[in-house]
Amino acid sequence: MAKHLHSRSSAKEVPAANPDVRLLRLRGLPEIHRGDDLSEQIANAATKARMQFENGDVLVIAQKVISKAEGAVVKLGSIVPSPQAQAIAERQKKDPRLVEVILNESKRLVRTDPVLIAETRHGYVCANAGVDHSNIPGDDVVSLLPRDPDRSAKNLAAALRKRTGKRMAVIISDTFGRPWRLGLTNVAIGASGVPVLHDLRGTPPPASFALPPRICSADFPGVLPRIHFSSLCALCPLC
Repeated sequence: MAKHLHSRSSAKEVPAANPDVRLLRLRGLPEIHRGDDLSEQIANAATKARMQFENGDVLVIAQKVISKAEGAVVKLGSIVPSPQAQAIAERQKKDPRLVEVILNESKRLVRTDPVLIAETRHGYVCANAGVDHSNIPGDDVVSLLPRDPDRSAKNLAAALRKRTGKRMAVIISDTFGRPWRLGLTNVAIGASGVPVLHDLRGTPPPASFALPPRICSADFPGVLPRIHFSSLCALCPLC
C-alpha cells in the first residue's frame, strides 16, 4: 500500500531475505451495519486517505467489523435464559441473557469462576466464547464471532481483488487473554492468502530446535492493529 508517494512493487519482487514491511492505519471506515459491502467501504476509505492497494498487501481487520457486516449480533431482549444460565449469572453477577448467549456459542465450558472461559464451536478457548458488548451500538446488543472466519477472510480478499484488481491477503484479528499473563493481545482467528503456520520441523540447525516448532506466523500481523488501536490496518508487503 502506498500513500501518495512512489509506487510499491509487487510482493514477488521483494527479496524474502530482507522484506520491507510497513504498517499503515486505514482511517475513515464508517460504522458498519449488517449487509454492508466491506470491500466497497474499505476501498472508499483508502481513496479518501489517498492510499493505493498493491499486490502483496496484507489487510488486518478486526473481528467486530466482520461480525457487524455479517449480522452476527444478538439483541438480548430476544433471549430467554435457561436455568444453567441463571445459576451462572447469579454467581457472576452477570445478565442471565448474556450468559445464555455465551452458552449457545460454546462447545464446552472450561471454567465458570471467577471468569467464564469457554471453547467456541471454532475451537478457540477464550473469555465469554467471544461474545462481546464493546463497540456495538445499543445497550442491549452483543456481537458474536463470525461463523467461519476463514471463509469470511477468503470472501473479503476475493471481493477486494475484484474491486481493486490487486492480489491481497486478509487476516481477521480478535482480542484474547492469555493464561498466566497480564493484559490482552490480538490473535488471528481467520486468514486468507497468507501462510498461518511456519513449520520449522526438519530444518537444519541453527533454525531448528530440540522440539521442532511450528510458528503461528499469522498472529504477528494480527496483533499490530492493537498497537495502533485501530480496527483496520494494512501491511505492505509481507513475505
